[in-house]
Amino acid sequence: MINTIAKLGAFNVWANETLLRRLDSSAAAGQEIPQPVLRLFSHAINAQCIWIARITGTQSPVKVWQEHDLAGIHYWHEQSSERLRELCEITDEAELGRHIQYTNSQGDAYDSLVSDILTHAVTHATYHRAQAATKMREGGLEPVNSDFITYCREMSRQVQPQL
Repeated sequence: MINTIAKLGAFNVWANETLLRRLDSSAAAGQEIPQPVLRLFSHAINAQCIWIARITGTQSPVKVWQEHDLAGIHYWHEQSSERLRELCEITDEAELGRHIQYTNSQGDAYDSLVSDILTHAVTHATYHRAQAATKMREGGLEPVNSDFITYCREMSRQVQPQL
């Protein structure tokens, strides 16, 4: 059986790294990264940190709309993307069915399943990476294709059987 949540966690790391590589190459070429791109990508990465903290019962090191420069985004990506992937991969059925009680940034209390949180964390990041791509194009930068199916195609090319 395919573990879809684990696959989504791996996709999320790939997509974040794909966008980071594009931003790095743009910056190295002397192109300015539009502030809305940094804001949206910061938010996506911050949310990963926040959801990890909620699942693990720890304090989030970042705020939901805290903004980072490109180096800061790299730092928080390194702190959170792989950890989120690990949670998606190693979480068993009992953990996936566990309820988490938390309060959002507006102070509203919620109760959610770990499986829903993990799925949300990846789809939320996908949504904001797409917004960042739009802002990149508006700012004169060429966005990357960070679609899930592109990730699947790349992964399937890496495991082609030897004939």
